Amino acid sequence: MIFFKKKTKENELLKILPQTKGEYFPDYPLADLTWLKVGGNAEVLYLPQDEEDIIKFLKEKPHNVPYTILGGGSNVLIRDGGVPGVVIKLSDGHFNKFEVNQEKFEIKCEAGLYNAKIGKIAQENQIGGFEFLSTIPGKVGGTLRTNASCYGREMKDILVSATVIDGFGDKYEVDTADFQLSYRNSLFPKDWIITSVLLRGYKEDKDIIKNKIEEFQQKRKETQPIQEKTAGSAFKNPTGLKAWQLIEKAGCKNLKIGGAEVSDKHSNFLINNGKATAQDIEELGEKIIEKVKDTTGIELEWEIRRFGVKDAKHSSFGGNKR
Repeated sequence: MIFFKKKTKENELLKILPQTKGEYFPDYPLADLTWLKVGGNAEVLYLPQDEEDIIKFLKEKPHNVPYTILGGGSNVLIRDGGVPGVVIKLSDGHFNKFEVNQEKFEIKCEAGLYNAKIGKIAQENQIGGFEFLSTIPGKVGGTLRTNASCYGREMKDILVSATVIDGFGDKYEVDTADFQLSYRNSLFPKDWIITSVLLRGYKEDKDIIKNKIEEFQQKRKETQPIQEKTAGSAFKNPTGLKAWQLIEKAGCKNLKIGGAEVSDKHSNFLINNGKATAQDIEELGEKIIEKVKDTTGIELEWEIRRFGVKDAKHSSFGGNKR
């Protein structure tokens, strides 16, 4: 669990934000909240306590104050100039409750619950179909937003519905079909905040579930650089093709820019070797896209979600000035 420290630094944005039960953290460094460990600061980081807190914030904040949702930080790149406005994070300390309906083989869980935890809950309650979640880093809210998938299963296979709050602070229950989930994608408005999801599996023996999870975890360990600072798959697989094969065909297997490099274990993973900036990683990704297109005629699409101000020198509120 991450511990958040308050800062006493004066922050003009704080003066116009509504009073909430949750906490505000001005000029908060976001790098440690992501797996890549790069990027600048949030002008204000906001940790809401519950759904009502989020609704109050959205209904009462000034309309011109932008906000960004940050999940588990596993598949994001925060740029060096930081993120203007408010970054909303559903912390695992508040949004981690769950309920199990064994008769319907359903698990209802809040969006701040880690995927690996949901996999264990399913195993304990003999609910099959959730095993793939145990190998997807991050939290279930972000997993739904991107319709994350692996080992032949994706989020839409187990999703029944989700509770969301829109940019006006209105709350809805949304069925699976309304998200129009497709490969690593959804028609999901950027200003919607997922607060909980209802997932459904099927009856399965606990040992079979355990064996599947162990098999998937071993495959991931053997094929992905899970001990490195990375953000998972950098690019989506084009239809019928593998991104890593296209990357290697374009001669990018050993490509490096600054402290960023292509993983020698899996070419579709970009690594922070400990000295990278967000700019290094993004430039490396764009170089790969360019070289793959020149070589194959295929333009790769980023899977990593990128946001924030690129140029730290022109950030007005606390970008990473390294």
